[in-house]
Amino acid sequence: MDNNGSCCLIEGDPISKVMPPLLILAFVLGAVGNGVALCGFCFHMKTWKPSTIYLFNLAVADFLLMVCLPFRTDYYRRHRRWAFEDIPCRLVLFMLAMNRAGSIVFLTVVAVDRYFKVVHPHHAVNAISNRTAAGVACTLWAVVIVGTVYLLTESHLCVRGKAISCESFIMESANGWHDVMFQLEFFLPLGIILFCSGRVVWSLQRRRQLARQKRMRKAMRFIVVVAVVFTICYLPSVSARLYFLWTVSSSACDPSVHVVLHVTLSFTYMNSMLDPVVYYFSSPTFPKFYTKFKSHRLRPRRPGPSRTPRGPEEIPISNLCPKSCPKSPQRQPEAQWAVHVC
Repeated sequence: MDNNGSCCLIEGDPISKVMPPLLILAFVLGAVGNGVALCGFCFHMKTWKPSTIYLFNLAVADFLLMVCLPFRTDYYRRHRRWAFEDIPCRLVLFMLAMNRAGSIVFLTVVAVDRYFKVVHPHHAVNAISNRTAAGVACTLWAVVIVGTVYLLTESHLCVRGKAISCESFIMESANGWHDVMFQLEFFLPLGIILFCSGRVVWSLQRRRQLARQKRMRKAMRFIVVVAVVFTICYLPSVSARLYFLWTVSSSACDPSVHVVLHVTLSFTYMNSMLDPVVYYFSSPTFPKFYTKFKSHRLRPRRPGPSRTPRGPEEIPISNLCPKSCPKSPQRQPEAQWAVHVC
């Protein structure tokens, strides 16, 4: 382990052995899941509502984040050696941070939207138009970009001996605004999501007759899924970063701490991989779409087309022919499957 004053160099680099499989798994499942979801939004969503607009923007943020993961996979596969220039490093880190924040923001908005629909069904928020919802989405994207654009304004290349790394977090010290944003984009949405989840569950428990309705039970499952997915994916990385900040003097170049920080950070990408579960519980359109997509992909293809399919009552001629069957006077193209079996 060698600290050259810029960043730590860890011998053996166990991070490069752990991270590529995790990122490949997240990229494959996340790209496929969110790609299918975007196809569902664009081609199979019959009616759009404000909640649909929020979910669409969530899928866009998740898909764009997945697009950045191959660059990080290549980076870890090269033992944390950045093979590109300074500008691509800034762009990749900015895209990761922006779309991670966008995913968190729209996941929170989806939870708030479902809270108003269940707990305050007659509130004016539930009557906003699609145009207003699109304006809200654009405003949220602007806030997210303003909050993460600082990653484009400075270099994140770090000299490690003869190699150059590309990291948004400098592990030797606190990172100022980047640490503030990383903690803020977790604790504030977590508080909102937990409040919405608790209120939805409490409201449905009070209205037990209403809670028996399938629609309301689905709303409760949906809000609980959002809270569980968000907590599982983000709490480990935030906890690891807080621990590091409290013990930075003793754990700055500790290999085990570095491994924990990088691995738990990859869990935040898993959130984008798991968000298709949120879409599944969000609308009755998605279970039907996923089922149709799955059956279409798994349906076996027949070797040749048949103009007249066999009916359920048809029996092969071989079962009806006697031992000495006369030659058929005329050969029907549709019955070629039964010729010469006698």
